[in-house]
Amino acid sequence: MNFRTQIPNAKALNQIDYDSSILLLGSCFTENIGNKFLHFKFRANINPFGILFHPKAIEKLITYSINQKKYTDADVFFYNERWHCFDVHSDLSKPLKEQLLENLNAAIQSTHQQLNSSTHLIITLGTSWIYRQIESDIIVANCHKVPQKKFLKELLSVDEITASLENIIALVKSVNPTIEIIFTVSPVRHLKDGFTENALSKSHLISAIHRVVEPRNHIHYFPSYEIMMDDLRDYRFYKSDMIHPNETAIEYIWQQFKNTWIDNNSFELMDKIDTIQKGLAHRPFNATSEKHQQFLENLQLKIDDLKTQHKITF
Repeated sequence: MNFRTQIPNAKALNQIDYDSSILLLGSCFTENIGNKFLHFKFRANINPFGILFHPKAIEKLITYSINQKKYTDADVFFYNERWHCFDVHSDLSKPLKEQLLENLNAAIQSTHQQLNSSTHLIITLGTSWIYRQIESDIIVANCHKVPQKKFLKELLSVDEITASLENIIALVKSVNPTIEIIFTVSPVRHLKDGFTENALSKSHLISAIHRVVEPRNHIHYFPSYEIMMDDLRDYRFYKSDMIHPNETAIEYIWQQFKNTWIDNNSFELMDKIDTIQKGLAHRPFNATSEKHQQFLENLQLKIDDLKTQHKITF
C-alpha cells in the first residue's frame, strides 16, 4: 500500500545557477528557503524589509523601491521605547529614529537595484488577513504590538489579491522585463486567525496566484503549501508549536524546489560547498590535535580552490 502522495514538479525553464541573482520577499518561510540559498553560496537577498505576510505589504514596498521613495520623520513613530514603521517588520525597529530612517532608505536603494538586476524574484505569501489602522485608514505590514483596538482586521478577497499581484508583476516587469517571478504560498499555519479562517486565507491566496500565473510571461507557481499539506501530511513534520514546518520538512521542500528550479549543472558545486559548510560547522573533541589541524588545512585548501575557480568566499 502507498501511504504517501507526491506533488509532481517538472523541471522549469530559465533555472537558477551560480550566475543568477535572486531576490526573496514575503513570509517567514521565505527566510527558510532563502537561508538554503545562502548556505549554498548563491547570490541571494532575503527580505530587506523583514518578514512581510500579505500581498499588499509586498506591493507597497516594491512600489516604493522602484520609485526610490525616501522615508522621512512622517513615516515613523515612537512606541515602547523604539522607533517603528508600519510598512516593515519589527526587525528593522531601532532605539534611535535616525537609525531606523537610515536603514529604511538603505533597504529602498538595495531593493531598487535588486529589482532592476535580479534574474529571479521569489515571493512567498503568508496570509490574506490584513490590519488597517483606523486613524489613518492605511493597511499596515506589521502592528508592532500597538493595541489591536487601533486596527480593523479584514480579509482580502480573491479579486483584491489578484489586483495586488498584477500590480506587483507590472511594476517589476516595467524595470526588468525578463525576470522570472515565482509565487508560492507559505505552509506556516496562521492558527491565531482560527482553523477555518486560516484555510480560507490560504485558499484566497492560491486562487489569486493561479489567476496571474503564466509561464510564457515568466510568472510561475511553486507548490510549497501543497507539498506540506498533501505530501508531508503528518504532525511529525511540524515543530513543537504545530504551526511551523520543522527542519525535515524545510529540507524536503527545498529538495523539491532544487529539483524544479536549480540547474543540474550546479549540483556538483552545491555538494562541494555543502561539504565545506559542514566542515566549518564541525566542533572537534580536541581542537589542538594533529588530526584536527590536518582537517583544517584540507578544509582551507577546498575553500581556496572554490575561491580561485568560482570566486566563492566563505
